[in-house]
Amino acid sequence: MTNFSYLDLLHLVLPEVIVVITALCVLSVDLMFLRTSESRFRGPVGAILSLAGCAAAVGWILHTPQSANVLDGMLALNPLAQRVQVALLILTMLTVLIFIGSTFTQHVSEYLALILLATVSMMFLVTTQNLLLIFLSLELLSLSLYILTAFNKRSVRSAEAALKYFVFGGISAAFLLFGFSLLYGCSNSTNLVHIASSIQGPFLDPLLIVAAVMTMVGLGFKVAAVPFHFWAPDVYQGAPATSAALIASGSKVAGFFIFYQVMVIGLAGAEGSSVWHGYTSGWVPVVAIAATLSMVLGNLVAILQTSVRRLLAYSAIAHAGYMLLGILSHTDQSFRALLYYAITYALTVLGAFGVVDLVEEATGGDRLSDFAGLSRQAPVPSFCMMVFMLSLAGIPPLAGFFGKFYLFSAVLNSTPRSLGLLWLIVLAVAMSAVSLYYYLKVLKCIYVSDPPTDTAPIHISVLRQVVLFLIALSVVLLGCAPNLLLRWL
Repeated sequence: MTNFSYLDLLHLVLPEVIVVITALCVLSVDLMFLRTSESRFRGPVGAILSLAGCAAAVGWILHTPQSANVLDGMLALNPLAQRVQVALLILTMLTVLIFIGSTFTQHVSEYLALILLATVSMMFLVTTQNLLLIFLSLELLSLSLYILTAFNKRSVRSAEAALKYFVFGGISAAFLLFGFSLLYGCSNSTNLVHIASSIQGPFLDPLLIVAAVMTMVGLGFKVAAVPFHFWAPDVYQGAPATSAALIASGSKVAGFFIFYQVMVIGLAGAEGSSVWHGYTSGWVPVVAIAATLSMVLGNLVAILQTSVRRLLAYSAIAHAGYMLLGILSHTDQSFRALLYYAITYALTVLGAFGVVDLVEEATGGDRLSDFAGLSRQAPVPSFCMMVFMLSLAGIPPLAGFFGKFYLFSAVLNSTPRSLGLLWLIVLAVAMSAVSLYYYLKVLKCIYVSDPPTDTAPIHISVLRQVVLFLIALSVVLLGCAPNLLLRWL
């Protein structure tokens, strides 16, 4: 698409425009009409407006599928990218539904507006193949998430987590920008496709090696891969539950999507190999090392955790290791498997944080002991938590099992003439077995341990229980009938 007007461009980015207008409407309605009302009334009104805007954006994307590549790859629309946008919007809508009824802030409209702005940046992130817009989208996403992490002003832990997140994020942004500038220097282009065509050659340029390493450092931070994971446990523990849920779900999907795009499209020809006894220098061996460290460290350290939030954080680091396998195998099948895994993981961890939020409001903490006897007091959230934990562990017939099975088989199929990547799959399966132990620890507290004698009854709104049940039902359904998502992707 070479000749286009600004009206054509507006037509292409209309879903993002709808979400931005929704964020402004949420702020305006609250500031002009509801500022004197109680937050328990303002929250649902802002949430309804947010849901309506996201639903309108989803409707537009589904009604008018488009393909375009304009402004040197700034906007690269295709059916797959648009479907990932729909998945991101649905995850945002579920996050907003989980937020309804939360009491950690009086500034509900500002909080919802930041969630919507973070969603806009994720939507741009999955529809661009240009280094400039990738960096700008990542920074808008990061700035929104920093503020969302610090939004609970009554919590010192929230402020501390946001400060650590901001410091590590600033350092990673510097690495990423330096890597992008070197890629531009090597290719004289910011378009990923043009960069790949400029770096072809029998030997890797030392400058290109530095650029690839810098880029992986910046993107590795965004997906919480070892050794760039230090921010994740504190942020998952200190941020408000809905903020942590957004970081662990939608942000993870967008992060891995663009990670794959940059490495596989932008650095095509510089892959190298990490097959057993067939090592070749390139970015694939580096990703393989990061995947190995993430799977081992994430799963082993999670065993030691007594905070469910920190347990989910180290679990997220381990799952980042699994998802990195889809990048290092870099085939169309592994990309589809990566997207299926990322979306179903995001759905599962979103529901898990919804249950953690309920327990925190009832007990004031997120330790394993706070979940003791939850099944007697809240059977529906307890059942949902069982589905989420078993899915994260990869137990059939849940979505987590098929996600791992499909991803691991795609990695093996990427080297059809050998089993050179079998060592990575063996390690991943072994670490999945280890993960079952700490997920079962949570379920043991919920279903086996006795609740404290002085425990007050837990009152949970019907809406929250319905939302959690629908998420759990989706996890079961996508595990039993994975083609519902795979055929769509």
